[in-house]
Amino acid sequence: METNTKYSIAIIGGGPAGLMAAEAAIQEGVSVDVYDSMASVGRKFLLAGIGGLNLTHAEPMESFLSRYGTRETVLRPFLASFGANELREWAQGLGIGTFVGSSGRVFPTGQKAAPLLRAWLHRLRQAGVVFHSRHRWQGWDDGGSLRFATPQGIRLAKADAVIMALGGASWSRLGSDGTWLPVLSERGVAVAPLRPSNCGFNCHWSDHFRDRFAGQPIKSVTASFTDSEGEEHSLPGEFVVTASGVEGHLIYALSAAMRDTIDALGVATPRFDLTPGRDFKRLVDDLSKPRGSASMAKHLQRQAGITGVKAGLLRELAYPGDFADPVRLAAAIKSLPLRLNATKPLDESISTAGGVAFEALDGQLMIRALPGVFCAGEMLDWEAPTGGYLLTACFSTGRAAGLGALAWLETL
Repeated sequence: METNTKYSIAIIGGGPAGLMAAEAAIQEGVSVDVYDSMASVGRKFLLAGIGGLNLTHAEPMESFLSRYGTRETVLRPFLASFGANELREWAQGLGIGTFVGSSGRVFPTGQKAAPLLRAWLHRLRQAGVVFHSRHRWQGWDDGGSLRFATPQGIRLAKADAVIMALGGASWSRLGSDGTWLPVLSERGVAVAPLRPSNCGFNCHWSDHFRDRFAGQPIKSVTASFTDSEGEEHSLPGEFVVTASGVEGHLIYALSAAMRDTIDALGVATPRFDLTPGRDFKRLVDDLSKPRGSASMAKHLQRQAGITGVKAGLLRELAYPGDFADPVRLAAAIKSLPLRLNATKPLDESISTAGGVAFEALDGQLMIRALPGVFCAGEMLDWEAPTGGYLLTACFSTGRAAGLGALAWLETL
């Protein structure tokens, strides 16, 4: 690649995967253009960082890889090449230090996404990457040109290689709406339907419980769940009551298993231990103590430490007769069932499952049916829990697609 602009690469999508693909691909002899449907790139990245940008996670590599479930094997080489440590070094190279929080999550110093994104975009522009905003990809024309809808009308663009980093279909107002899926499917690319991931769930609350407790967190519980395959899941954490169901970190962590179980059986029923630090026998002994003239609410507070929204949830889900029997009441407190009947809408989920099947790609993330077209990021068929795993895989597959495009161009 001895002369400038000998080859051109078009990157469609300006999220973390697309921007990392641009960084990997830009070099002497290659022009890189990034097209994004929004007025500016990185919209979802910025929103994710409002409460503190969780870049990655500082846990041993094998544990880290296990978070990707059935896609651990196919993602392993990309994450091995550019994983948590490499991502932290990359951020440091932009002048953004990182630190490890108490949960093992890694955050940039200052915890915000904006400084990192500004430094990154400055470096990309300095390297020669050209950005095109308000360009919504609509497929190819009959001559093989990329077709974009813009405020000025349809624009066509030619490129020697194309990297797609179009995201899933969550938070569509930020640019990722999944409209690319039927376009690729019509071209013979194997794709899986997009489904909610890291999502909330719907259930039926009484008017009283909903009106009083919607929006409140339920802290220090353990959730247990048996999926449709008989596999047991158990995690500590907290979740939030919503007007129509539940959401929050504990729910998100179990969401894939509960979603798949609802798909298979029509319902998922996690059970919650409201007093995970107290064993069953001790709880029965405490609840068996005479309460005299004290109300049941006061008795639960004194003997089990259950108050507020936890007490409301117990009243909502336990059988009335349970409160008259210390053994039954203790059993309800230690294993309170919640019947979930549907996921929240796809657009409300944090991320999506489904997308371009890895079986449709070669080892450099090029679509076998479309030579010279690569895919990266959330539009690939994988999912992972929150905690930095989503972003890390987007960065690593973006980098792999950028390097893959360069390697493919060298064969021309």
